[in-house]
Amino acid sequence: QVQLVESGGGLVQAGDSLRLSCAPSGRTISSYAMGWFRQAPGKEREFVATITRSGGSTHYSDSVKGRFTISRDNAKNTVYLQMNSLKAEDTAVYYCASKESYLFTVLTDWAAYDYWGQGTQVTVSS
Repeated sequence: QVQLVESGGGLVQAGDSLRLSCAPSGRTISSYAMGWFRQAPGKEREFVATITRSGGSTHYSDSVKGRFTISRDNAKNTVYLQMNSLKAEDTAVYYCASKESYLFTVLTDWAAYDYWGQGTQVTVSS
């Protein structure tokens, strides 16, 4: 069992930046593809970003491309989501997810992930 713990959420103004972190307890992330998803009130969970186990490939939803950056530091056993130029429509609970995978596997479907964090709230005021 992998427990993921997210941190870094908060209340910011439009145009500000935040960095979310995700760290598993009891396991290292080096064996996992990692992803970030979000869910706004009344909406379905949506894909935000993913990074392959190798760290060499990243993918983003169109809504965040160019503003958000996913990265991983296997030495620190942490995955990050740097969010810049935040907009009110980015307001949501953000979830970290992991899936044991091959080095270059890309996973954008939430159903593909095995483990999830509890979520961290990001609120962007306009």
